[in-house]
Amino acid sequence: MLNTNIDPYNALEAKTEAQKLSFSPVVFQTARSLRELGILAVLDEAGNGGLSAKEIAQSTGVSEYGIKVLLDMAVSAHIALWNKPNYSLANMGFFLLHDGMTQANMDFTADVCYDAMSHLTEAIQQGKPSGLKVFGDWETIYQGLPSLPEKAKESWFKFDHFYSDRSFPVLLQEVFAGQPKHIVDIGGNTGKWAIQCCRHNPDVQVTIVDLPQQLQVAQQNAEENGFANRIHPFAANMLDKSQQLPEHADVWWMSQFLDCFSPMEILSILKRVREKLTPGSTVYILELFWDAQKYEVASYSLNATSLYFTCLANGNSRFYRSDDFLEIVAEAGLNVIEKIDHIGLGHTLLKLKI
Repeated sequence: MLNTNIDPYNALEAKTEAQKLSFSPVVFQTARSLRELGILAVLDEAGNGGLSAKEIAQSTGVSEYGIKVLLDMAVSAHIALWNKPNYSLANMGFFLLHDGMTQANMDFTADVCYDAMSHLTEAIQQGKPSGLKVFGDWETIYQGLPSLPEKAKESWFKFDHFYSDRSFPVLLQEVFAGQPKHIVDIGGNTGKWAIQCCRHNPDVQVTIVDLPQQLQVAQQNAEENGFANRIHPFAANMLDKSQQLPEHADVWWMSQFLDCFSPMEILSILKRVREKLTPGSTVYILELFWDAQKYEVASYSLNATSLYFTCLANGNSRFYRSDDFLEIVAEAGLNVIEKIDHIGLGHTLLKLKI
């Protein structure tokens, strides 16, 4: 976990890290080019002995000049190693090539966030997702998801699903321990959770609450998986405070949904959910809290992703600190019955009742 009250660097170390930070966009693009041009793969196949620049150029079709400028930067960034006359793959280069998490994060940053982040200062000043204009004229990215360029859309969903999907087995056992008959999935996105619920239990009915654009995708996925008769759409814009919700659910489910809203918007949503609760119903919230992570790099990644919300998603949401989030839950009149940290790749599950 990140220690936030101690400076880890002395003056010389801090100045050194500042230079690395200054050139970090260059290093990022270097790493991506090495992967996209097949250079990392060629070095991986060569093993510890490595290859010369000429040999790599012959294998990849990239000029010897291109090989050298990219790999010399990679040596400085500890992505590759240099043992004259050969380059070889360092441990970081191995993970850039093979690690699913690294690939999901890198593609999301490159295809969704990179160009938009040049508008971050404007987004902070205006409280709006100013970077979204690189893709289209929408108020939030969620309205424009179906219309994003194919590569950006693919990387967005790959990033989103990479983290949520790994939590499903534990979550299904928890949610179905109470034998729910009807689940309302608010912010159901592509319908992945609803489909998993229907596969897990042959009797459950699931209502997905989401924007009309998202519901089209969810319904198509439900039909393709044979669950069109058990997965039901409920079109809603949760930013509309007058928006009504479905009735009579055993479980209200919100997975990586409330981090898409500001604190006051979260409070409004939770109050509307509370109005629909009965003594026997349960609210489950699955979230990523940056202060509830086992590893410092996880907190780092979540705080970086919060700036995606600032610049691209909606301009006013983020991955929250757990204490801040729980204050909103309490203000909405909901009681935390159980809090389970470290599910999957760092999720926290909150079980709430009235």
